[in-house]
Amino acid sequence: MRKRALVAGLGIAGMAAAIGLRQAGWQPVIVERAAGRRTGGYFVGLMPQGRQAAADLGISGHLHTRNPPGGGKAYSLTRRGTREPGLGFLHQPGAPAAVVRGDIEAALWQGLRGDGTSEPVAVRFATRPVEIDDTGTEVRVLLEDTATGTWCRESFDLVVGADGLRSSVRRMVFGPHEDFMTTWDAMICAFQLQEQVPTFAAADSVISARDGRGAWVFGFADLPPTALLTYRTADVEGQLTGSRIERLRTAFADMDDPVVRHALDSLERTPEFLFDSVHQVKLPRWSRGRVVLVGDAAWCLNLYSGMGATFALHGGAELGRALRESPGDLDAALTAWESRLRPSVTRHQRLARVKQQLFVPSNRPAEALRSLVLRLAIAARERRPAKARAASGGAP
Repeated sequence: MRKRALVAGLGIAGMAAAIGLRQAGWQPVIVERAAGRRTGGYFVGLMPQGRQAAADLGISGHLHTRNPPGGGKAYSLTRRGTREPGLGFLHQPGAPAAVVRGDIEAALWQGLRGDGTSEPVAVRFATRPVEIDDTGTEVRVLLEDTATGTWCRESFDLVVGADGLRSSVRRMVFGPHEDFMTTWDAMICAFQLQEQVPTFAAADSVISARDGRGAWVFGFADLPPTALLTYRTADVEGQLTGSRIERLRTAFADMDDPVVRHALDSLERTPEFLFDSVHQVKLPRWSRGRVVLVGDAAWCLNLYSGMGATFALHGGAELGRALRESPGDLDAALTAWESRLRPSVTRHQRLARVKQQLFVPSNRPAEALRSLVLRLAIAARERRPAKARAASGGAP
């Protein structure tokens, strides 16, 4: 009899885990509290580990990437409003694949449905776990269908919490959010623009970063750009009350440049956007008995790291691998899975603090240092083609 797994959450981490489980011979069932799938979303740069995980999960052929040639052009706006050559996210080592969140989810959805050689994964919308009882030999879960108001109790061999930063599975099994969520005293707002910032080319990336605030526009080859607005604040709870747009206008009130003006005006017409406080999640262990957490529920790297989607895919692919390697010993599989992932996750959680200064400098000296570092990096990048030509004997 096939082992059954309940996966809570239909995001990147949940679908990746479900495909990994299916590859290991399990029968996953996904429950999603929303009434339907999300589409669109903000910019994601998929790094090599994420692209390899997509291949391991069998979804590479479904994944549409949107990289402009050579990563596109990037510009930084100075305090005087002038533009300078900049470094965009796609210019960093590793050749990130440019996608929006919905591109990855669409590819995973295709993978869930099967290709005729694998069984489709069952997905139940408007459904959430409300009680989780790990007996040691099975996990009994009380599920609520929020569309009909009905309840049912089912047994599973494993429960996977892939339900995000404020995971209900984590809260029920591991403890309250405040025990594991670190606060970064910062806010983010990410959304799709309807059109590029005026006077910039369609695929350009544009950055305007000051002390305590940052506005980023990420360009694509075949889609309008996405925007990220981020700012530091000592009053995180206060930012989550009242009008989100007014909070943003207040935070950026004295930052009157083309990127900020265009982003804030576009936000007024945007039907969907992400506005939230910035956190990381840190747990001593990502599993407890027959319950395991993945993605943001387990290790939230946060948006500054640029690695969230990569590790959501990687975590799901590695979970399937560990279960295949130890088919009769769940604890050994989960221990091996975590031991392979945790060193990289810890490293990228630490690096996110450095990257935060690139997105939103903490003060004027940090802003000046950021500008200097970027100018040096741009100069080094511009010297590479000349060095390559010299090494090849001057051939173009």
